[in-house]
Amino acid sequence: MSSNIIEISNLSKYYGRSRGIEDVSLNVGQGEFFGFIGPNGAGKSTTIRILLNLIFPSSGSARIFGLDVLRDSKKIRGRLGYVPSDANLYDKMKVREFLSFGAAFYGRNKSEDRIQELAGILDLNLERRITDLSTGNKKKVNIIQALVHRPELLILDEPTSGLDPLIQSKLFGLLTEENKRGTTVFFSSHILSEVQALCRRVAIVKEGRIVKSDEIAVLREKQLKKVRVLFTDTGTGLQHDFKIPGMESFHRESQRSIVFMFSGDINELVHCLSGRSIENLSIEEPPLEEIFLHYYQ
Repeated sequence: MSSNIIEISNLSKYYGRSRGIEDVSLNVGQGEFFGFIGPNGAGKSTTIRILLNLIFPSSGSARIFGLDVLRDSKKIRGRLGYVPSDANLYDKMKVREFLSFGAAFYGRNKSEDRIQELAGILDLNLERRITDLSTGNKKKVNIIQALVHRPELLILDEPTSGLDPLIQSKLFGLLTEENKRGTTVFFSSHILSEVQALCRRVAIVKEGRIVKSDEIAVLREKQLKKVRVLFTDTGTGLQHDFKIPGMESFHRESQRSIVFMFSGDINELVHCLSGRSIENLSIEEPPLEEIFLHYYQ
C-alpha cells in the first residue's frame, strides 16, 4: 500500500483552448508539510479544485488516501479539511451556528469545545453574523471549519490572504501543531517566505506545469549557488570572456563586481577565477525567492 496521501499523475485541464494545467504529476507523502508555489494564474487553484472534485480534469488522474478523486469524492471529503482562496459562507448565519452546522456533516455534533479553542487562538468572535465580518475574519471562519473535525489532510489555497501578521503567525503555529499530530498539509501559496518557513518539500508551478519539485534544503544547498565576485580593477575583460558551464542569470553590479547563479562544478569555477585579480568572493545559498525567480526566467 502506498504511503502517499496525494498522488497526481499526468493531470491536465483545459478551458476550451486555454490552458489550466498541463501534465502535472506529484506525490505528497503521509505527514508531509508540502508547499505548492507559483504566482496567481500558474495553475495552483485548478489543481486543488480537481483534487476536491469541484472541476473535472481533461486527462490524467489523481488519488487521495489511495482513492480516486472522481469516483470516491464523498469518502475523501470526510477525511480532509479545505481552506479556499476566497471565503464563501452563509452570510445570514452567526459564526457559531455556521461552524456547528459544518461540523455536523463530519459527525462532530459535540464540537463546541474545539470551535471555542480555535476561535480563541485566531481571535474570532463567534457571536457575530457572518455578513458583518471583514474579509480576514471570514478567512478565520474558513480555517476553523477546515480544522474542527481534526482532518487527516489539510488542503490550503492561499490561506493567509486577508489575515494580519499576528494572526498569520498564530495560524502557522496551529498548522505546525496539526502537522506534528500527523496531519498532512498541502500548502498552496505565492508568498515564498511562508513556504520556506513551513514546508520541507516544494513544487514550483509555472504556466500550468511543474518546473521543479524537491526538498527546499536541496534546492538551496545543492542545486544552485549565488556567486558574487569583486575584482580589484575594471581591466579584467570579464564582460567578454567570463563564461563557465553552469553559470546563469549573470548580471553586473558595478564596474568591478558581478553576480550570477551557479549550478556547475565548483572546481571549474575556482579554476576560472584563479588567474584573475580578485578583491573579494562570496558563494552562498540563495534564498527561496531567488531560486523561484531563477526558474521563472
